[in-house]
Amino acid sequence: MRCVAVAMLLMGLVAVAQENPAAKITANHAVTEADGRVRMQRVVPLPQGLSPEAKAWLSRPLTTDADVPQTIEQRRAGLDVSQAKHRDELLKMFPVTVKDSAVAGVPVREVVPTTIKHKDRVLICLHGGGFNADSGSYSESIPVAALTGVRVVSVLYRLAPEHPFPAGVEDVIAVYKALLKTYKPNRIGIFGSSAGAGLTLQAAVKIKQLKMPMPGALGPFSAPASMADGGDSRSLYNTDGLRGYVPIPDGVLDPEYVGKTDPRDPVLSPINADLLNMPPTLFITSERDLLLSATSSLSRAFVRAGNQSQLIVFEGLPHCFWNNNALPESREAWGYMANFFDRELGR
Repeated sequence: MRCVAVAMLLMGLVAVAQENPAAKITANHAVTEADGRVRMQRVVPLPQGLSPEAKAWLSRPLTTDADVPQTIEQRRAGLDVSQAKHRDELLKMFPVTVKDSAVAGVPVREVVPTTIKHKDRVLICLHGGGFNADSGSYSESIPVAALTGVRVVSVLYRLAPEHPFPAGVEDVIAVYKALLKTYKPNRIGIFGSSAGAGLTLQAAVKIKQLKMPMPGALGPFSAPASMADGGDSRSLYNTDGLRGYVPIPDGVLDPEYVGKTDPRDPVLSPINADLLNMPPTLFITSERDLLLSATSSLSRAFVRAGNQSQLIVFEGLPHCFWNNNALPESREAWGYMANFFDRELGR
């Protein structure tokens, strides 16, 4: 009876908040069910250590707290507009040139610093976007190219649902093989955010399986670990952190990308792979990232396997916050990424 009473109280609190968004909820409650699931109400203050820009961003008005589904066409069109805006803003901030090209028949964006510091190095960028859209081919590649002084090849790999796993991995392997004809493997780095971080690790596992030379460094920034389990943070946050609708995880993650593959497949879900002798790896995530659990679990798995692994977690920020060009925290994250590749590809 007590659990029922508390559950009813929580429902009442939520109802009050929905009717009056300005209503103050001052108590924290949690009910644990017989199967271990928790239903809770939390009041989470804004971390005071954040920059003023980050505080303003996290405090901006929320347009809706409802699930608003998009068609794949709407999602892609919206993200294409967003990436074009990022490109225009970042080209004013960083001295690089960008052109569309192809490597091994795979479309890519070539991001080249105006002054190349290391002609013998190259970075492969794998954009985010849930494996079905492009949310980072410009925003993830331009800052790293400029700060490292290294050519970045941003791969426009095939997308789900038209091309489920392993199509994207195959595209990355094709590009990597082609670049090995020009660059030594220890001078090649692979990085990406979100889906691109997952693809970074999937490609690394596949490279090892194929007994190809491993790249010099990996940068999975906010990475999915398994397509069978998203971990605690997937239930707590969405891509905007604590703001708005959060779906209840149920079954396979990203089923259109997984397709007919067993979601526990070691390439598809790198947490299940043989991770011995992986390259030095930098993991970056944040406290309100829906992939916080997965990224931290992967970092631990790399450490258990004896690899050189570093995990950086930013306080209070949402998924892939470094795509917000206005944040000092983004500039800090870009610096960590660039310094990591400077160090590891220079050994």
